[in-house]
Amino acid sequence: MNRMFKAGVIGATGYTGLEVVRLIRAHPALRLVFATSESEAGRAAGGTDLRYVPAETAPLAEVDVVFSCLPSGESGLWAVRAAAAGLAAVDLSADLREPGTGAVYGLPELWRDEVRGARLIANPGCYPTGILVGLAPLLRAGLVDRGRSLIIDAASGVTGAGRNARRDLLFGEVAEDYRAYGVGNRHRHVPEIGVGLARLAGPAEFVFTPHLLPIRRGILETIYVPVPDGVNAAVLAAACRTAYAAEPFVAVLDELPAVRDTVGRNVVALGFADVAGQSQRLVLLVAAFDNLLKGAAGQAIQNANLMLGLPEQEGLPQ
Repeated sequence: MNRMFKAGVIGATGYTGLEVVRLIRAHPALRLVFATSESEAGRAAGGTDLRYVPAETAPLAEVDVVFSCLPSGESGLWAVRAAAAGLAAVDLSADLREPGTGAVYGLPELWRDEVRGARLIANPGCYPTGILVGLAPLLRAGLVDRGRSLIIDAASGVTGAGRNARRDLLFGEVAEDYRAYGVGNRHRHVPEIGVGLARLAGPAEFVFTPHLLPIRRGILETIYVPVPDGVNAAVLAAACRTAYAAEPFVAVLDELPAVRDTVGRNVVALGFADVAGQSQRLVLLVAAFDNLLKGAAGQAIQNANLMLGLPEQEGLPQ
């Protein structure tokens, strides 16, 4: 029988924090000991018998692993504090994703050996997760024309923007609309994408344009991959199938994935399509996944499983 590990969640009332709490409650080897919220302290925590407590009163000494789900600028401080106390800590904000922070970048499909046994994990951003998983086998195999730019169009449901009240995210503003934001490589995930691509195969030119979908959850990324002569969709798909043959959380499909294929699952689904005529030598790579699972909370549990020596798939929906 697996050892039971005690878990705490800092910032448990945002969309990501709520999802982490839900996954811990269903996990056979994790037990939720505390969940923090400044605004809801004293109220029942996520359908449990626990009550939310302020972060400053969280009993860190009573847990084995901490998930920090506060906004960027606050979250990383708590994760570092937990790791310094000897706990396994996963930060779900952007605070620790840059090189030099002392945290391991937790994308298991690409850097699993670094995650195992680490004490401090920077959970990847949602958009970079699909981009890096999709492109890694292609870049490593030399199947991308490095003389041309990657074009990445990505669209996310509104939960990706967090749970804070904002006028531009009200139902009346989002419904029946579709819009780009953070254009011109100004989105906060651009540096993270650049670092990840460079780590795979050296610096790569790319243009990243995110869009807001009028749905609750899910991400669809369409990546226009410049390829050398003789390389087509079948070649790229075969490279990904080989690379991810043993990966439970990556599915390479025979058709292009849709958001609904992955909502509720901790999976990145990949599909490929040739561009008619091939005059530009482009292949389309489409990645779909749940922004709150593989793009956030599910990946955090996946990382924690590895850190704690548990089976990587434990407690995660496929």
